[in-house]
Amino acid sequence: MNTAAQPPQPERPEPAGLRRFDLRRLLALIHKESLQAWRDPSTLLIAFVLPVVLLLLFAYAVSLDARNVRIGVVLESPGASAQSLAAAFAGTRFVDPRFVHDRRQVADKLVSGELRGYVVIPQDFERRLAQRGSEPLVQVVTDGSYPNTANYVENYARGVVQTWRAGLDVQAAPQAVVLEPRYRFNAELESRRALIPGAIAIVMTIIGTMLTALVVAREWERGTMEAVLSTPASVTEILIGKLLPYFALGMLSTLGATALAVFVFGVPLRGSLAALLLLSGVFMVPALGQGLLISSLARNQFLAAQIALFSGFLPAFMLSGFLYEINAMPAPIRAITYAIPARYFVETLKTVFLAGDIWAVFLPNLLAMAAIGVVFFVLAKRATRKNLE
Repeated sequence: MNTAAQPPQPERPEPAGLRRFDLRRLLALIHKESLQAWRDPSTLLIAFVLPVVLLLLFAYAVSLDARNVRIGVVLESPGASAQSLAAAFAGTRFVDPRFVHDRRQVADKLVSGELRGYVVIPQDFERRLAQRGSEPLVQVVTDGSYPNTANYVENYARGVVQTWRAGLDVQAAPQAVVLEPRYRFNAELESRRALIPGAIAIVMTIIGTMLTALVVAREWERGTMEAVLSTPASVTEILIGKLLPYFALGMLSTLGATALAVFVFGVPLRGSLAALLLLSGVFMVPALGQGLLISSLARNQFLAAQIALFSGFLPAFMLSGFLYEINAMPAPIRAITYAIPARYFVETLKTVFLAGDIWAVFLPNLLAMAAIGVVFFVLAKRATRKNLE
């Protein structure tokens, strides 16, 4: 019994999620994405020029140090003791005193912002000093619109008066206990040493989140992403091929920012470079994953940039502990900070720069960043469909 030859059945296409991982295909995707990044001037500007500009701004334009604060010293008393106290204010480098004889001369300058406060040495200063009573020797008026500076002016003025008055009591018995404060990790109390490591975290957030979101969204706009999705490459290969070049750009930017921090801004790197690169590499995982998720949901460059700004840069700037202490925030805001990857990165960067390799601090933060990164990548993979719909 003869039977007709059965025509060959067409092979069923293998589901995208079950396709065999191909290293050569992945390398081709990485090569293609690297060439595209290298030929894009905006990518290179964000990766290499923007970090330098931001670090310069944070190093020189943003400062929490209260030095050479302009204050007025109203010398109403003509006595020798009042002149001596005024000289005590003139002999310090932390304030820039302006001497007048009438408080009306400094009141308008306080309103205009030319002065941050003024100290009044009253006409009866000699009588107050001789009575040694509870009546204050001087009056301190500060600009409350700048609370931190106002507190600094008040406390420093009190300190100058107390130190000057203690120097008059030459016959007083020496104190049994003398307190000498010491500051670890930043003995000079320079805000730059605390700001620059945090600024590196902000730079890395911009490179990882915003750059990835913009580049992938641009491909969705141009229609080239559909061409990539129509290839035999799996979703995993496409995601890795897209992100590895920007991971490399982020690590190069980290090295450049570290060199600026150490050799230009004088921030010590007390930890090892290997630890710094490990911390930066792990942080790039949630940063890139967040950018990829944004680009998968918003296939428009403008919308992707806005989402990256509000969900990446601003939370990293405001809620990471970079400028504002997390412990001083309300409890609901503190709870939100646990979902911000930059919170963990800022803490580890400050540790590796100012304290050294303290793995008891590194490990919990590394695990937190890796966990957030896994969540972002899982969501991004689900959002990126391997089809042409």
